[in-house]
Amino acid sequence: MYRTTLVVLLLATAMHPVRAADDWNALELLGRTIEPGTKLKFPYIPDRSFEASYLNTPVFVARGAEPGPTLCLTAGVHGDELNGVEVARRAFSRVDAASLRGTLIALPAINAEGVRSGSRYLSDRRDLNRAFPGNQRGSIASVIAHAVFEVIGHCSALVDLHTASNNRANLPQIRADIADPDILELAIHFGLGIVVAGKGPDGSLRREAAKAGVPAIIYEAGEPYRFQEDEIDRGVEGVENVMAYLEMTDRRGVEIPRTRVYENTRWVRASNGRGGFFFPSAGLGDVVEPGQVLGRVVDPFMDTSFEVVSTVSGEIIGMSVPQPVLSGYALFHVAWHGDED
Repeated sequence: MYRTTLVVLLLATAMHPVRAADDWNALELLGRTIEPGTKLKFPYIPDRSFEASYLNTPVFVARGAEPGPTLCLTAGVHGDELNGVEVARRAFSRVDAASLRGTLIALPAINAEGVRSGSRYLSDRRDLNRAFPGNQRGSIASVIAHAVFEVIGHCSALVDLHTASNNRANLPQIRADIADPDILELAIHFGLGIVVAGKGPDGSLRREAAKAGVPAIIYEAGEPYRFQEDEIDRGVEGVENVMAYLEMTDRRGVEIPRTRVYENTRWVRASNGRGGFFFPSAGLGDVVEPGQVLGRVVDPFMDTSFEVVSTVSGEIIGMSVPQPVLSGYALFHVAWHGDED
């Protein structure tokens, strides 16, 4: 049912081709042909069956007029993380295929159903970002993941776009396997100035893409369920920085800030038996020390208040928004450079 060789009416837009290098041909992708110097947009599968709606993620392709690498952008793996969806769309829309070297492929809403409904997960409650590289004969999550990996196989590098999870916010950051020099350079040249080390969990798109030989990084910024212009602008600029680093564009004057690379992170959590209403006093980007008060939790039924105290030194890269919390709830995500405490 999910064969990509079906003859279908494409929901596509294309530019007139420009003259390309003699050794640079059209790209064949998912049964479509994208000529050099053109842009094409189409659904992964326009089948109208009951389950096909889960696989109708849009696919955007810009085939440059000149040879070069293929950069892939993915977003909406978690359907509630809207900043990344808009980063992918805007970054693609700003590309001129006639002056591009290489190819830009964007999958701006992988969990298309989740983006429509505002759901982080798939309808069967599976986390798509634990299902890669997928299996075309598995669950719907495995089928979607397998479909995405059909595209990932064409990539030279991958930028996966995310926000924090429910009721949390992330300082703009790049997450990357810093042990891989190609991935580290990609992370640094995104240009945020902060890289948090980590391969990602098993089954995540970033980790499985890297295992398949595609250097992959994650851009994490902001909160779910909303569009935040500052985080979107940073993301678009970061994608353009990566394209310049890969020599896909002639963008000049790119200044890459000195990068803080953090090897370790830890969550400061609500103490056992001290649930209630959480009110932070520290914020994203604050540098904290052990023993520093970061906020308080108020038990509204007992009219008592408990301090939230940092257990480590480092920079706050993620945090919960004010809300009711229970014992063990993750409140502040602190990152630091150097050996584990």
